[in-house]
Amino acid sequence: MRGGCFTIVIFMDLNSASTIVLQVLTQATSQDTAVLKPAEEQLKQWETQPGFYSVLLNIFTNHSLDVNVRWLAVLYFKNGIDRYWRRVAPHALSEEEKSSLRAGLITNFNEPVNQIATQISVLIAKVARLDCPRQWPELIPTLLESVKVQDDLRQHRALLTFYHVTKTLASKRLAADRKLFYDLASGIYSFACSLWNHHTDTFLQQICTGDETAASNSLERTLLSLKVLRKLTVHGFVEPHRNAEVMGFLLGVFERLRQFLECSRRIGTEKLCRDRLEKTIILFTKVLLDFLDQHPFSFTPLIQRSLEFAVSYVFTEAGEGVVFERFIVQCMNLIKMIVKNYAYKPSKNFEDSSLETLEAHKIKTSFFTYPTLTEICRRLVSQYFLLTEEELTMWEEDPEGFTVEETGGDSWKYSLRPCTEVLFIDIFHEYNQTLTPVLLEMVHSLQGPTNVEDSSAILIKDAVYNAVGLAAYELFDSVDFDQWFKSQLLAELQVSHNRYKPIRRRVIWLIGQWISVKFKSDLRPMLYEAIRNLLQDQDLVVRIETATTLKLTVDDFEFRTDQFLPYLESMFTLLFQLLQEVTECDTKMHVLHVLSCVIERVNMQIRPYVGCLVQYLPLLWKQSEEHNMLRCAILTTLIHLVQGLGTDSKNLYPFLLPVIQLSTDVSQPPHVYLLEDGLELWLVTLENSPCLTPELLRIFQNMSALLELSSENLRTCFKIINAYIFLSCPEFLQMYATDLCQSFCDLLKDITTEGQVQVLKVVENVLKVNPVLGPQMFQPLLPSVFRGIIDGERYPVVMSTYLGVIGRVLLQNTSFFSLLLNQMACELGQKVDQLLGNMIEMWVDRIDNITQPERRKLSALALLSLLPSENRLNDKNELQVWAKSEMNGKAKDRDIVVQDKFCGIINVSVEGLHDVMTEDPETGTYKDCMLMSHFEEPKVTEDEEPPTEQDKRKKTLALKDPVHTVSLQQFVYEKLKAQQELLGEQGFQALMETVDTEIVAQLQGFLQGF
Repeated sequence: MRGGCFTIVIFMDLNSASTIVLQVLTQATSQDTAVLKPAEEQLKQWETQPGFYSVLLNIFTNHSLDVNVRWLAVLYFKNGIDRYWRRVAPHALSEEEKSSLRAGLITNFNEPVNQIATQISVLIAKVARLDCPRQWPELIPTLLESVKVQDDLRQHRALLTFYHVTKTLASKRLAADRKLFYDLASGIYSFACSLWNHHTDTFLQQICTGDETAASNSLERTLLSLKVLRKLTVHGFVEPHRNAEVMGFLLGVFERLRQFLECSRRIGTEKLCRDRLEKTIILFTKVLLDFLDQHPFSFTPLIQRSLEFAVSYVFTEAGEGVVFERFIVQCMNLIKMIVKNYAYKPSKNFEDSSLETLEAHKIKTSFFTYPTLTEICRRLVSQYFLLTEEELTMWEEDPEGFTVEETGGDSWKYSLRPCTEVLFIDIFHEYNQTLTPVLLEMVHSLQGPTNVEDSSAILIKDAVYNAVGLAAYELFDSVDFDQWFKSQLLAELQVSHNRYKPIRRRVIWLIGQWISVKFKSDLRPMLYEAIRNLLQDQDLVVRIETATTLKLTVDDFEFRTDQFLPYLESMFTLLFQLLQEVTECDTKMHVLHVLSCVIERVNMQIRPYVGCLVQYLPLLWKQSEEHNMLRCAILTTLIHLVQGLGTDSKNLYPFLLPVIQLSTDVSQPPHVYLLEDGLELWLVTLENSPCLTPELLRIFQNMSALLELSSENLRTCFKIINAYIFLSCPEFLQMYATDLCQSFCDLLKDITTEGQVQVLKVVENVLKVNPVLGPQMFQPLLPSVFRGIIDGERYPVVMSTYLGVIGRVLLQNTSFFSLLLNQMACELGQKVDQLLGNMIEMWVDRIDNITQPERRKLSALALLSLLPSENRLNDKNELQVWAKSEMNGKAKDRDIVVQDKFCGIINVSVEGLHDVMTEDPETGTYKDCMLMSHFEEPKVTEDEEPPTEQDKRKKTLALKDPVHTVSLQQFVYEKLKAQQELLGEQGFQALMETVDTEIVAQLQGFLQGF
């Protein structure tokens, strides 16, 4: 049935239309794609038809229909709100239909299926976001009335909708929307509080009488009403502390929490409502955490109660048998947020702090007394830092899983171990003067080796050492770590008993924490010896942790290659063995990162030892076909390998080039993960390549599609193109210049200023490497560059690049410049001499846009080349183009223009001389500092990377570049001499009189001796 026929059916008979749509929706739930696809296509056509959503409403509110069909109808309705509900949307619903739909949505809250009820609530909230309260003023009153009804189902569905509507309206951020929500919150807050209290009291009564089913239903309503209150409390008031009801509710949260915690103690873990009860307890804590986050000063009256509550349950016996892990995490987060809150920290000068800050700080200070802090610190270390039975079991059964610690990001908000460690770090930082002696006392009590039979003592030592590692920066002045390392820690690493492995693992971790804080360089060889031994430890967890510390050690600022080299071969071999032994992708990635770091730091010194890794990586690449993140780690390793191997990396090409090909092919799905690292690998491969192979040239076929993406990787793409140009310009341009020029033309139409500069720098490099063929191959680009100069491009950096490109053409390919000038004169409808004059004038005017000395010298050379001279730059026997290769009339016109702009050309030349000429203090003569006469291999210190093959190629190219081979001083003299000979002494003097006398004096100073 076509869309047009359907429209007529909708208007004529809603029931008939419902039958037709119902049939198609039923087909759309089919598992048979032959039935499913046409149905989906038909529904897509109907999406924009008037009346379609009325039919959908009719279907999903009909409880007698199939659940799957009703579910699909709800989803289509919900998606339609996003696309067609706004008045400005294409194919927007009419106001009449929307009004009818709004009324229908809140007629009955009696949906029997939970999942569908949730979707209906969400879609009502979506409509409310757009229409409430202006177009839908009756929504909130209807919901408030509906949550009061006695019918359990209707009450629950109305409360569910009330929550989703409140949540959605609270998320709006425009000022006008915020004001509307403030008005809503103040109007319904009392009702929301009484509703929550009613359901809470009902639940507590029912749970006491043993009516578990009724209690579970009441608890669900308690949870929903509390969710509503959370949104109203946190987002519904500008200054919530001024509202007595809000503060009353928040203070009441603590009492309710105690009641629910006691309730959880009584009902045990197997009861029906246990899970929901814990969710409600966590929701109470979320109310406090959100309120503290959004309104720190309004929270001030709650600081004392919050700290007393959280500390009593987490750090005293009050919590025994009551607390559960997620609740402990929330309480610790509450303490952490109060301790670390910047709003509660006075400035160094107390008088500069606000009264609110001082009041909060005073409350914190009075609570965190020495006994309280000591107890918190001791409990964190001796209770929460202890390895649990579950963790120890995991260590034995899944050692690789055990080593993948859940740290970083926001894991501290949800997981107990990172949560306890972050709390410890924050409290220790805030109160380090108080807590340092406490921790040091714990350390001193553990001097000497621990009995391997005493598992409790081993776990305590593990926990204390963990604390010392976490607090490393705070303990800098209080712990002589070097002495401790020599006198005790080193010996503990040598205890090889299996039961002592937690200490071996913790000590090597501890050293990793201190390596960048306080560790003498002289001790590094002792540490390397210990690391080498531990990489052969019988326990896999210890070996993996040792690899991590090795990475931290070689990645440290004070790392010295000479100290590490005696251990390099054995370390690399052991790391490679570890890489082969581990089986999990995350662990392999981790060990690969360690290997990469080692390769990166020792650079070329790695060459003798990488044979095994080079042979293994292709196998690992094949095995990791389904694990793109592991492949990213392999790419990173290859990047460092290529850099370390230099020209020897060509031996890797049979494996390396297909990897680059796959990683940078945007038609292959893995490119989403591999592209960035793949491009980096492609670049370093080119930079270190001794020559251009056919396979390396073929990979460039991937570039056109990459340039079309215009992604954040564009800069790397330009570097790759430059690398090809430097590597083998003629072969590369012969194959790809046409496509590349087209890609550049497309890019320049829609790219940032910085992007334009990057494109033109590539063109400039082409002209630099191949001044004869380059301008012809990129000819389509040059007119826009020329126009940019004539029009006076307003961005200095772009103008500078334009002048660099045209300067190269003018200086190194005069005949092509003449052709370009004639072409532009035709296009712009100007005389050639007039256009040339305009270009010179703009060039002189914008010379200060050019900041690079090389480009400034290039401009001087290029403009000077317009002056008569029989000694041409490219061919000493070539006659002057302006005078000999053109019709005499045109040549004379051009000579007149050049002479007319003579003053500007001399000004630019003198500025260039100032840029490049240095005075010899002994002789008083000047010389061009940019001249390069021969290639010198630079001396590389240990801390510097050796030059790549591309660095050498660029240096060789510079030896052919006029900027580095032509003396500007000599060039100026020769051009002026030729001009003088052409015009005669009298004519030349007349020309020189057009130049400012001060400039002439400076010029004469530079030309002394000629």
